[in-house]
Amino acid sequence: MKDITACLWFDGQAEEAANLYVSIFPNSKIGDISRYGDTGPGPKGSVMMVTFELDGRKFSGLNGGPMFKFTEAVSFSVACESQAEVDHYWDSLLADGGQPSQCGWLKDRFGLSWQIVPTILGKLAADPDWAKAGRVMQAMLKMVKLDIAELEAAARG
Repeated sequence: MKDITACLWFDGQAEEAANLYVSIFPNSKIGDISRYGDTGPGPKGSVMMVTFELDGRKFSGLNGGPMFKFTEAVSFSVACESQAEVDHYWDSLLADGGQPSQCGWLKDRFGLSWQIVPTILGKLAADPDWAKAGRVMQAMLKMVKLDIAELEAAARG
């Protein structure tokens, strides 16, 4: 099977977004950058498409114009092993104009939605003890940025 690559639609910020994402995620890099020529539709010489990798996963950013915006219908989920990772991704993606939401969700300054989720949440929420799992879910629903210590405390009761 051929690779499947997410293409993100931007309004002139594709290269800026790619540079931000590459600076946040390990093992990441910018790939090819193509520019608009004489026939447009963007200004000649401006970035049309940038390819990049985030921890080995391929993406492309297209400067397609203002017609389409990101919505929460599509988001990227980042699995974090520690609170330090949660804090790093949360703070980095919110920098310079991002918007926090609830339950570990945020929008970065470009409007792209992210879920910053500690891996332990899935384990705690799937506990066969329904009361324990319910306490974890109730705690998570009250959070903006997810806090592993609070989730674990909720699990303990």
